[in-house]
This record gives sequence, structure tokens and C-alpha cells, in this order.
Amino acid sequence: MKNKYRTHNLGELTIKNIGEEVRLAGFVQTIRNLGKMLFIDLRDENGITQIVINDEKGLEEKCKDLNKECTLAVCGKVVERSSKNPKIPTGEIEVVANDITILGKCKANLPFEINVEGQNVREDLRLEYRFLDLRNEKIHENIKLRSKVLKDFRKAMDELDFTEIQTPILANSSPEGARDFLVPSRLHPGEFYALPQAPQQFKQLLMISGFEKYYQIAPCFRDEDPRADRSPGEFYQLDFEMSFVTQEDVFQVIETVIPKVFKANSDWKVDEGPFVRIPYQEAMEKYGTDKPDLRNPLIISDLTDIFEGTEFKAFQGKTVKAITVENCEERPRKFFDGMSEFAVSELEAKGLAWVKVDQEMNLNGGISKFVDEERKAKILERMNVKAGSAIFFIADEKEVAIKIASGVRIKLGEELELLEKNVYRFCFIVDFPMYELSDEGTIDFNHNPFSMPQGGMEALEKQNPLEIYAYQYDLVGNGYELASGAVRNHDQDIMTKAFEIAGYTKEEVEKRFGALFKAFQFGTPPHAGAAAGIERIMMLLAKENSIREVIAFPKNKKARDVMMGAPSQVFPKQLDEVHIKLI
Repeated sequence: MKNKYRTHNLGELTIKNIGEEVRLAGFVQTIRNLGKMLFIDLRDENGITQIVINDEKGLEEKCKDLNKECTLAVCGKVVERSSKNPKIPTGEIEVVANDITILGKCKANLPFEINVEGQNVREDLRLEYRFLDLRNEKIHENIKLRSKVLKDFRKAMDELDFTEIQTPILANSSPEGARDFLVPSRLHPGEFYALPQAPQQFKQLLMISGFEKYYQIAPCFRDEDPRADRSPGEFYQLDFEMSFVTQEDVFQVIETVIPKVFKANSDWKVDEGPFVRIPYQEAMEKYGTDKPDLRNPLIISDLTDIFEGTEFKAFQGKTVKAITVENCEERPRKFFDGMSEFAVSELEAKGLAWVKVDQEMNLNGGISKFVDEERKAKILERMNVKAGSAIFFIADEKEVAIKIASGVRIKLGEELELLEKNVYRFCFIVDFPMYELSDEGTIDFNHNPFSMPQGGMEALEKQNPLEIYAYQYDLVGNGYELASGAVRNHDQDIMTKAFEIAGYTKEEVEKRFGALFKAFQFGTPPHAGAAAGIERIMMLLAKENSIREVIAFPKNKKARDVMMGAPSQVFPKQLDEVHIKLI
């Protein structure tokens, strides 16, 4: 069947089409009026074709309302361009119009220009007119890339014989680590659904139901504050679960699927499995974070014991972390002052101490006068310091020192351009603590409450809860948490005890997780799984710094949809129907 508006898209006409009569349609990108001739760059998502309108065709009246970004249909003849444009596939031809139709008018004054580089447009303005922003070639291609990536994920999971199953959106509240979005029930006054933070309980129930390999591209909902790498409110993840498996079986799936999808959608080098395994405690000690960017070669050392008894007041009684950087002997004082200023202003450090190491291995500058020969020798040996290096020191309470050291390591890697280029580096962070202390000083789950503790019931009964590890793991890529998972707790008694330590009674567990609690009595297979964040993976593949650039209709930094006006007030009648009163 012939299309009414087009015989070709705007990226496919070439010199071979010269002489053909064609119909084209798209958005007007540019208009160049040369008096007796009008040149239009007509754009669709496939490319651009130059349209020529001359006054011999009598189209002046139809052109008077022509503005950039209106939609235009053109009938005309393909001719060879006298001034060719080698930058585009259609650059050897142009179409001389014999008729045009404005399909959709556009206001003369756009809120911002489309496809113009170097603009500094407020993000909220872009999001308010997101339908225009999505016409931008780069953003448009990001969304098309996302579509391809999702297809590639599905293909990879299907090839591994996983079954795609959709789980409910209206679910029950669950302690996943974030606040729930609650949905009041009209039919059951005073009761609420919760939008799922993840399909956790449902996928475990599918394992109990005998589906041995489940997956879905799952929407998840968490009432969290926005960040550059986190979408507020909602996000998507590649969620999967398997029965009769261990942690290593899950790793093998990830090590198969992730490299395959990254290679199919990037020209960068991609790590192959098996990925490096780094215990959580080691990651915190060496990198100051459980999301280490392995492209950065810098390592954090602990020098607390070396500085015990020091007369340098800033280090007395503090945890002391240090980072050594090679080839810094010629760095000016301005560089070190800039790093100190960054640590104080951005990381809320009290300061950033430093020394230089000359070719004779002497310490110079900074706090060198406070480091005696004995301490110097120990520092140089422990950190394997080379001549010409610089050492940066962070001293504070332990948790604060670790956090600041992590920030300093990242900043040094960026400032000195130490990061390995054009590569995706992956690792697994393993052996997460099962529990942590909350801000109120109570025992709380550190990660996923449905995880199996290492050591099982014996560990829960005999070990200090804060010393128990869980079979939990994260996939980290280029400094971002890309996936998270665990070997699941599949034993009712262990589940009850694990929640009891976190302050839940057996009755509360049975009430809140009734289906799972009940199902555990009917022959539950050991099972494990993970979930990979689609948006973060997309952010890496699209080489963007903000997650909002890979979402078609994202919320802004205040978790508002400024285009649709959400969240918004509702009518009193709507509140009455769901038995809600506002205070």
C-alpha cells in the first residue's frame, strides 16, 4: 500500500534517484531565503534532505506561514546538487518542489532552538517542552538506542532459555530500603496498595511455582530523592531469577549478557567474564566506595597505625587515609591548593594534607616537616612510593575519612587524566554485611532483606549481627552500580530469625509477607537472581552524565514532571472515593 505522505524517508535519496518524482515529509530544520529561491533542510529521524522552492512554481502563498519545526509535505523531483554536502548521505542531491503542504503549523518563536550546538538551555525549560527536546538528534538517538538495548537484553535472555513473565504493579508494601509509593483502595477503606520497589516477592514465588528461569523488563517505583544517576519515582530493570543455583550461576548469566549487550551497542573495549570479585570491606579500604571505577588506577592506603602518637595535631586520634600519585614533582603549588580547596568545599573535609617525594626520596612541601624519618620509611614502603610522586593525606573520623578519600581519589583521577579511555570495566562487589546500624542505633538490613546469610541459621544465632555477611552482590561498571542481587533466603525459620534481628516479630513477618511466608512451607527450591538498572546502563552506553538524557519523559531534579504538571492536586470528590482527608 502506498503511503500518502512519503515515497522515501529523508535519509535515503542518493544520486541513483535523480529524475524520480518523490513525496517527502518531515520537520523544517532550516530555511534559507535567497529571494527567488527558498532552500529548506527537511528532517525526519532518518536524515535530512534539501528542498528547493523557486518562484516559478507559484508556491509563494503556501510558503508565507512556513516556520522552522513545522511539519511539511513535499512533492518534487530529485536533481543533482551543484554545491554538494559530503557530510550527509543525501548531500549529492536535492528535491525541487512542485507542491508543498504545511501539515502542522509551528509558532514562530520557539522556546529554544532544535539541533543547535552550544546552547545553554535551562533543564526545566527543556523538560517542560520535552516533545521539542526529543527532536534533538542526540536525545532522539538516545531513546532509539534504548529501544535497541532492550531488544538485545530480551534476545540474550531468551537465548539462555529464560521465560519472560510480568508481575503485578499494584502490590503490598515492602522494606526494600526506600519509601513506597502508596495507592489508596476505593473498595477497601483505609487499606493501601504499594507500587513495587522491585518484583522481589513475586519472582521468588515464581521459583516456588516451578518456573526455573524467569526474567522481565520490570518497572520499579521508589520514593527517593533525585540524583544525576538515579531517576526519581520510577525506573526499569532487567530482573531475573533462577532455581537450583548458587551465586556463581548468577554471575555467569551476568558475565554472558552484559558484555554481549555492551559490545552490540558500543565501539569501546568491553571487559569479558569472569569479572573481578572484590569483597565489600576490601572495596571500602582500597577505593573508599562499594562502586569503584576500575579505570582509575589510584589506590587508598590506611596509615592510621603509622601516625599513632604523632605530634601533628590534625592527625591525632584520627583515621588517616592516603593516596599516592606518580609524576607530580613538577606540579605547581596551585594544583595542590586546588585539590585542598576541592576537598574542603565539595567533600566537606577539614583540609587535605600533602607532600612531594623528590628523586632522592626526600619529602618536601606540605606537611613534610611533621613526618619524621621513621614514619617516612614506613609510608614509602607500605605505599610503594616512587620518586617524583605526591602523597595526599586525609585525616578524620573513620567513616568520614573513607568518604573523603573516595572523593579525592575520583577527583585526582579526573584532574590528572588517569582514567583508562574508551573501555568498560566491570567487577562484582561481594560479601556485603547482612545488617547495619540505622541512624537511630537499631539493627537494620544493609541490603536486601530477603537474602541468605552466609552461615545460615547458625550465623544468625551465634554471630554478632554486624559481623554477618550475606550472599549479596553488586555489578559495578565504570563507577556505577549497574546490577544488584542475592542468593535468596528460602527457609521459613531462617527468614523469621533474620527479620527478628531487624526488629520484626514473627507475626509481623507473616502479616507483611504472608504469601512468601506461607509458600516457604511447600518445598521451596534454593534460588538466586539479580536486577540490572536499564537507565544506568543506558547512561554509560550513550556516554551521558545525567540519567535524564536517556529517559523519554523524565522528572526534574525536584521529582516533578514539569511538562504534564505532576504531581498535582486532585478534586475533593476523588479523595472522598478513596477515603482520604488531607491534613
